[in-house]
Amino acid sequence: MMEAVVVKLPSFPFISPTISSPPSSPSFRLGFRRFSASLSAVKEGSVSLGHLTRPDFPILHQEVNGSKLVYVDNAATSQKPTAVLKALQNYYEAYNSNVHRGIHYLSAKATDEYELARKKVAAFINASESTEIVFTRNATEAINLVAYSWGLSNLKPGDEIVLTIAEHHSAIVPWQIVAQKTGAVLKFVSLDENEVPDVEKLREMISTRTELVVVHHVSNVLASVLPIEDIVIWAHKVGAKVLVDACQSVPHMVVDVQGLDADFLVASSHKMCGPTGIGFLFGKSNLLSAMPPFLGGGEMISDVFLNHSTYAEPPSRFEAGTPAIGEAIGLGAATDYLSGIGMQKIHDYEMELANYLYEKLCSVPNIRIYGPKPSDKVHRAAICSFNVKDIHPTDLATFLDQQHGVAIRSGHHCAQPLHRHLGVSASARASLHFYNTEEDVDDFIRSLQDTVSFFNSFK
Repeated sequence: MMEAVVVKLPSFPFISPTISSPPSSPSFRLGFRRFSASLSAVKEGSVSLGHLTRPDFPILHQEVNGSKLVYVDNAATSQKPTAVLKALQNYYEAYNSNVHRGIHYLSAKATDEYELARKKVAAFINASESTEIVFTRNATEAINLVAYSWGLSNLKPGDEIVLTIAEHHSAIVPWQIVAQKTGAVLKFVSLDENEVPDVEKLREMISTRTELVVVHHVSNVLASVLPIEDIVIWAHKVGAKVLVDACQSVPHMVVDVQGLDADFLVASSHKMCGPTGIGFLFGKSNLLSAMPPFLGGGEMISDVFLNHSTYAEPPSRFEAGTPAIGEAIGLGAATDYLSGIGMQKIHDYEMELANYLYEKLCSVPNIRIYGPKPSDKVHRAAICSFNVKDIHPTDLATFLDQQHGVAIRSGHHCAQPLHRHLGVSASARASLHFYNTEEDVDDFIRSLQDTVSFFNSFK
């Protein structure tokens, strides 16, 4: 197991972020300042999607620790375009009010915009109707909603839930809790020789005892993409339901829930250029209608008596209390923004960036990149989790941030079982979005090579 290296860096007094000029020291610099967007480095006629969209993201145009910010931590969260920020500001400045409960203008306006956001999300993933979209705090809550409402009502001793070892903790832990309560059994599919969940083993594992298959669409560690359409067909043949964790696919590619035919699908706003604090569950209408409430309280009821209550129809049944109104409206604005670009265009551009990132990372000495090698038949998402021999990933991430202004992720990425299978406790991860550029990748690689050289100098 790798041990973190403790490196003695110069200590600094606390300095509040400013927009002043950077300190004069050429080496260790702290604080940040705005960095103007520029297309000067782009040759005429070859402006990339990243260069075209970067001006829409104010946060990207700054210096961090004395260097231009290079944000390559998009699998953790995405940045927000001005359109989303303005939608949030407009809600709070112009029509802030509670929804579904008032007849005055502000409440009616807020209600209309909140429900319009639901329609936008439904259209974005091609749901057949907006009532199939339930707003939740995040994708984790969406999975828990299915686990506690559908799972506790439908699973019994001996029933099997099929998952892969590459699932996010939020797709494992709720089902462990439900299995303990119901006697259901969790079965896990391992990886094949290409470090991709073994789809053939998954197909073999699905049987008449299977009640639910829980799978990611795109792995947040391996960057692999699972054939959801095929998995759904195999599951439905034995009467099983399928829940898809689409957190890493909905923001980056065309996702058509009717085409996939999945029974449940979850995603998070904050990964798709929307606000934090809201996600959504897609569920087929017949399934949602048969599910009991997840939480009790206001808004989710039809009538309340002293000895019992009746419940509203979905999606209200699953949205107890005051919802995240501004955040939902912001999510709607995010879907407008992404749709305005075109999800196929985003996907095609990111595939080019993904291959470029993988190729450049391979040039770093003693690096181990996890997941499949890209080829004509194997397409990786724009995510690379990796380790460099004898250097702890947190040391890499810390030095990249403090000395180069590069933001990556380090840790187990909420995928401890997968990391144990890979024989490591943690990894570093660089992940891209459509507003990244090849220059971002080049800056990251140069910074990583400098970082590796720094730590190797201690050997």
